[in-house]
Amino acid sequence: MKHIIILGDGMADEPIASLGGLTPLQYARTPYMDKLATLGVTGRMKTVADGFHPGSEVANMAVLGYDLPKVYEGRGVLEAASIGVDLGPEDMAMRCNLVCVEGDLLKNHSAGHISNAEADELIRFLDEKLGSDRVHFYTGVSYRHLLVIKGGDKRLDCTPPHDVPLKPFRPLLVKPEVEEARPTADLLNDLILKSQELLAHHPVNLRRLAAGKDPANSIWPWSPGYRPAMRTMREMYGFGKGAVISAVDLIRGIGVYAGLEVLSVEGATGLYDTNYEGKAAAALEALRTHDFVYLHVEASDEAGHEGDVDLKIKTIEYLDNRLVRLIYEEVCRWDEPVAIAVLPDHPTPCAVRTHTAEPVPFLIYKPGMTPDGVTRFDEFSVKEGKFGVLEKDEFIKEFLND
Repeated sequence: MKHIIILGDGMADEPIASLGGLTPLQYARTPYMDKLATLGVTGRMKTVADGFHPGSEVANMAVLGYDLPKVYEGRGVLEAASIGVDLGPEDMAMRCNLVCVEGDLLKNHSAGHISNAEADELIRFLDEKLGSDRVHFYTGVSYRHLLVIKGGDKRLDCTPPHDVPLKPFRPLLVKPEVEEARPTADLLNDLILKSQELLAHHPVNLRRLAAGKDPANSIWPWSPGYRPAMRTMREMYGFGKGAVISAVDLIRGIGVYAGLEVLSVEGATGLYDTNYEGKAAAALEALRTHDFVYLHVEASDEAGHEGDVDLKIKTIEYLDNRLVRLIYEEVCRWDEPVAIAVLPDHPTPCAVRTHTAEPVPFLIYKPGMTPDGVTRFDEFSVKEGKFGVLEKDEFIKEFLND
C-alpha cells in the first residue's frame, strides 16, 4: 500500500462569531475531506510537545514521528538544508525574516509578502554590506531567509515575528539566556538595527512604497540552532522511497534530513494563489514511484496570520476541491491501494493571528477499512472518532501500519 499525507498548514481554528460560532473548517464546503472522514477513521493529534513553542517546524516534525526533545535544533537549520547550505560544526543557523517596521511597531512578519526577486535583491545587498567571515545571509523564499553566524551561541531568547504583529519591536530584540550568549545577542541586535538603516532607502523599498506596498525595512532573526542529528524516515519505519512537496524551505529542509526526495512544483508560492493542481499532479506522479509522499500546503496558515477569515475559508475549500479531490479520484482508479491522511500541523486562529498548541483533527483513509462513524472533518466532529488524542509517533505508526 502507498501512503500520502496531505498537510493543510494552520488549517485548524477556533469558533468565530461572524460564522455563527463555527470554525473556518466547519464553515467551509469540504465534500472530499468529509467523504474521506466518512470512509475512514478520525481523531486528534497533539503536535506540539510539552515545553515547545507551537512552531511549524515542531508540529511537522511531530507529524512525521520525530522525538522533538532529542532532535530539535530550530527552524534555521532545516531551512539551511533546503537552501543547500552545508552547516559546519561551529555554525549557528537562524531563520531570518524580512519584516515591515512602522515607527516603533513591528507591522507584519512578511513585509507584505514580498516577492522572491525583490527579497533576493535585498538579501544579497545585506550580505554585501553586513556579511563577513563570521556572518552570512542566504536567500530563501519571499520573506523567509537564512542567517548563519559562525561561533554563535544558540542560548538566546528570540521572538517569532508572526507572534507579535503591531507590537513595539525594541522590547522584543534578542536577549541572552546565559551570560556567555550575550556577545551573540549583541551581534544580532546590531545587525537588526543596521539593516533598518540600510534598507530604509533601498530602491526596492522606494518602489514598494510608491506602489502602496509595505517596505521590507528590517531583518528579524529567530529560531537559532546547530546541525541536527535526525534519522531518516526509512530507517525509522522501513518503507522504500519517500518524497516531500512544499513551497516552504522549512518543510523541504525537514524532508532533506528525513531522507525524502524534495520535489519542486512550478507556481507553488506558499500563499493562497499556489498551484494546487500542480501540487496534486506532482504528488500523484510521485506516488507511482515512491512509497510515501508528504504533501504540504501553506496557504491556510498565511490567511490565519493575516487574520483574514474569508481568505482562510477560501484556502480550505481550494485544498479540498483542487487537491484532495484530484488525488482521491485518481488513486481510486489504481490497482495498488493508497492510504490518505489529512490534517493540519497546528491551529492558526484568525482571532490571534498566530499558532496555538491545541491538538489538531486528523483523518486516515485506507481502502476497505471499517469507518468510525464520523461524517465531517473538523475540529469538533473528530472528537467522536476512533482515536481520541494521539501524540509522539502514534499517528504516523497508525497511518503506516497496513
